[in-house]
Amino acid sequence: MKAFITGTDTGVGKTFFTVLLTRALREAGRDTIALKPVCCGDREDAIALREACDKELGLEEINPVFLEAPVAPLIAARHAGTQVSVEHLKAWAGRVTAGRRSVLVEGAGGWLVPITGKFSIADLAAHLGFPVLVVVANRLGCLNHTLLTLFDLRARGLSCLGLVLNSGLGSDESCLTNREILEELTGLPVLWEITKNQSSLSLTGLKFLP
Repeated sequence: MKAFITGTDTGVGKTFFTVLLTRALREAGRDTIALKPVCCGDREDAIALREACDKELGLEEINPVFLEAPVAPLIAARHAGTQVSVEHLKAWAGRVTAGRRSVLVEGAGGWLVPITGKFSIADLAAHLGFPVLVVVANRLGCLNHTLLTLFDLRARGLSCLGLVLNSGLGSDESCLTNREILEELTGLPVLWEITKNQSSLSLTGLKFLP
């Protein structure tokens, strides 16, 4: 399985889900690695992914770009007086994924977060060409955020495997209907609905798994 994991916003549970999926795939006998091309602020996400991969890869292999400011990569790079090398990112992606049958790549923030002035997380996903999983925060506003993300994703010619609904971020009246309406409006399945204290993920019934 190869997939790019994005979210409808920052803090919606991308890393939490990616860790769960990585562990589930590895327990099922796959050679899954999980990558985080860009981290800003700290490397906690990349460290969690490294643990999920049983420390098969080094931290620099999982996360080639680390910027200290907890802001968008474009701004964090400017704070550091540098610029992220798109060519370096592309070369890293080709090198670390070579020969792998199962690769998960987690974005930073939401879909259109800028890495440079002319290259975004979405551009990186398009370069990789992997099908996409969208992590959605189950709360008021997620319909708009999801539809906007999918609009741009599809305009780039990328496919979406489905949605992951994170229901562990609070509650409001919309949480009761979001799953049904999301599936209706997007034509995509909610493949998983995750909660805050979840420790495992079922792979049963996933038709796209070889």
